[in-house]
Amino acid sequence: MFAQRAAAICVKLDRDDDPSGAGAGWCRRRRLWTTADYEPTRALGEGGFGAVVEARHRATGQAVAVKALRVPVPAQDGAGAAKARADAADEALREAEFLAACRGHPSLVDLHALAINHGTREVALVMECVGPNLHDVLNDGRHRGGRPFPESDVRRITRQLLGGAKHMHERRIMHRDIKPGNILVVAGASGEPITVKICDLGLAALLLGKTDYAAMVDMWSLGCVMAELLTGTPLFDGNDDNDVVLRIFSVLGVPGPRSWPAFKSLPLAGTVTVPPVRHRNRLRQFFPKERLSADGFDVLKRLLSCNADKRPSATAALRSPWFTKDIDSKASVSSAAVAKVDGDG
Repeated sequence: MFAQRAAAICVKLDRDDDPSGAGAGWCRRRRLWTTADYEPTRALGEGGFGAVVEARHRATGQAVAVKALRVPVPAQDGAGAAKARADAADEALREAEFLAACRGHPSLVDLHALAINHGTREVALVMECVGPNLHDVLNDGRHRGGRPFPESDVRRITRQLLGGAKHMHERRIMHRDIKPGNILVVAGASGEPITVKICDLGLAALLLGKTDYAAMVDMWSLGCVMAELLTGTPLFDGNDDNDVVLRIFSVLGVPGPRSWPAFKSLPLAGTVTVPPVRHRNRLRQFFPKERLSADGFDVLKRLLSCNADKRPSATAALRSPWFTKDIDSKASVSSAAVAKVDGDG
């Protein structure tokens, strides 16, 4: 089953690749690598999931990003260790299947190949090498240093992200973890447009049942990203889940039977201390007209509706006047908007 899944992913990558040779055409029919096929050059990120490194493909010199999942060390040896490796490989193949299914959109990171250690059956994902994530660009002193983006740039970035979400949702895939840390920023040469790409589908899931409702999780996340780009800080920052929910209530108002009829039926509802004093939605106070136009605020307000049934789909959001009036078709941010991104590859 392991070999069959890996082979199926590689076949799909070849079938869906650009016949002109663009994209990952350089590794066409060479989708199944071993760890000897690439040489790590520098670390790009590390976390509980494992690590991402920039690497050089030995045969072509092509720069790639390689994501290797960390295999948990079990207390027991033998069968326990083998199961831990098998579980990690399954998780990697699962993400690869989602990435392969979503190929072809400029706002989603591209999967090039799989790298397999045949001795341990550990699987790594070989992806396009993009650039720093949006969280680092927004907060790092080498880039924006916490300075918010102007509305025109936020509109262009949000439009790209909505396009990527639309592409995923049309394939019945929900990302479930869209945040600045999982959005990569691409910088070209001076004067060339900058684009963003959604990455890390490790928590992605297939949309089952009421697909529109399930996809609304991503729409809320996109609203949070949009808000953070406009202010420079997370809008609903908190120490724990309860703190975050209270922060949401303080900005969007406490849910009532009219604004959010299904709130009391949610699992978290019984654990949250609802403030005794109710107030109206105060979102506009955080985003005055000087910071966000009426059209832009309409998009943000709908994305950040507590009631998921009131959030727009990605397709509907892209039809908003904010995106259809006075915006370039490429929806790219000017190079001046992100300082020094080029050197951080």
